[in-house]
Amino acid sequence: MECQRNISEFLLMGLSSKHNIEVLCFIFFLFCYFAILCWNLLIFFSIRYSSLFNQPMYYFLSHLSSMDICYTSCVTPKLIGDLLVRRKTISYTNCILQVFVMHFFGMIEILFLTAMAFDRCVAICRPLHYMVIMSSPRCHVLIWTSWIGGVAHSLPQVMMLICLPFCGPNEIDNYYCDVFSLLKVACTDTYITGILMVANSGVVAFVIFVLLFGSYVVILFTLRNYSAEGRRKALSTCGSHISVVILFFGPSIYSYLRPPTTYPEDKIFALFYTIIAPMFNPLIYTLRNTEMKTAIKKVWCQRIFLGENHN
Repeated sequence: MECQRNISEFLLMGLSSKHNIEVLCFIFFLFCYFAILCWNLLIFFSIRYSSLFNQPMYYFLSHLSSMDICYTSCVTPKLIGDLLVRRKTISYTNCILQVFVMHFFGMIEILFLTAMAFDRCVAICRPLHYMVIMSSPRCHVLIWTSWIGGVAHSLPQVMMLICLPFCGPNEIDNYYCDVFSLLKVACTDTYITGILMVANSGVVAFVIFVLLFGSYVVILFTLRNYSAEGRRKALSTCGSHISVVILFFGPSIYSYLRPPTTYPEDKIFALFYTIIAPMFNPLIYTLRNTEMKTAIKKVWCQRIFLGENHN
């Protein structure tokens, strides 16, 4: 059956219809995007040019930082640009592409967080076997598995969307193209497609969240046998990771683990997992991590002083 499509673009309703609010949002989100780029690039290069890169936890963190940049760049630049124009449009092709790259990078980020939780669980529960279990080849396999998981998650959603007929209306009450928003404007019954979307996004996110929660229950149970200093250090590291997981998974599960429909507040919750979480990730991982702060100072101070001496 040939797919039917009579529209070439979608009209995004954006965050607000009031110009003053859009100006304030433009300044705020421009700052957020600049912070995301700066902080994540700082972490990425600080780890890559220090000895921390050989440690599995920081190896995964460097990949998470690069993924934060890719993930938020799928939406934020378009959002910032649209805040300056009255008519916010996106072509059909770019809309479908945005859905693909958002879910592609989003799933990779989720799997990176899962790999980091597995790393912490092994480090605390099996410390004597840590270097054997979290060997360099195994870490590489976890990274490549995450990329494959991103394709396996996003490709089916796009294949279902491109076979839906779109003949009007073409207004999307959001600031980006989301699967549920597209289902709402499709000119056919999308009940079955919506259920498949919920299973592919909401159920998957919830199952992974439960696995992550279970891993930290195991970690807390194991910490009973640690000294007070050991518990403090382990809880500090794990606390940062738990904060990131809750900040990312909470709004995501709310948005996708429910009947496939849209609500006005969806765009507010979407801001958390598209912009706010990627902005706070580097702050959470650096402010409470002595090794990370030391590596940043060492790498960048050396480069500044060596550059000055060379000149």
